[in-house]
Amino acid sequence: MERRGFIQGIAAWATFGAFGSLSGREAAAQSVDKKAIEDMQKNWKALLADGTPDVTATPPLKLSKDEWRKRLSPAAYDVLRDDGTERAGSSPLNAEKRPGVFVCAGCALPVFTSAMKYESGTGWPSFFTIIPGAFVKKTDYKLILPRTEYHCAKCGGHHGHVFEDGPQPTRERWCNNGVALRFIPKSKT
Repeated sequence: MERRGFIQGIAAWATFGAFGSLSGREAAAQSVDKKAIEDMQKNWKALLADGTPDVTATPPLKLSKDEWRKRLSPAAYDVLRDDGTERAGSSPLNAEKRPGVFVCAGCALPVFTSAMKYESGTGWPSFFTIIPGAFVKKTDYKLILPRTEYHCAKCGGHHGHVFEDGPQPTRERWCNNGVALRFIPKSKT
């Protein structure tokens, strides 16, 4: 395990509470019922900008390390391909509030909509649900205690961790590295 990633993980874990909930931040999160979440998950394509290609129907993306290095910025490569973590508060996507879709920076697979985003106060873009099928989960023990890590279902890129301290009704906080995402605003028609 890379020492820098371990230290960043420990710092984030200590800063944002390993054992407590985000109840103070949660109060500021939008209140959404289960039916609204189901509608978001079913109707996410309505938020795609005109002309956005549908990559959900294409096969998984497999590239060599060199091809990934050419395709991604160094920061995006560190997160997506080496399971790194960006510095909290560093992503411009934290302030993104326009309607649209967040896609994987590695392969453009739609993973979240703007309606799924909320302000968690952690310094990373956070979401209370996902576009169905966007991610695969695995348990990570890098900080000794188990955490649920998630990766893009299309290219395998690491995005972040999901925690059970988000807003109702999902109680999920999909804590995503902003550098692993690209935002496509909905076009005004």
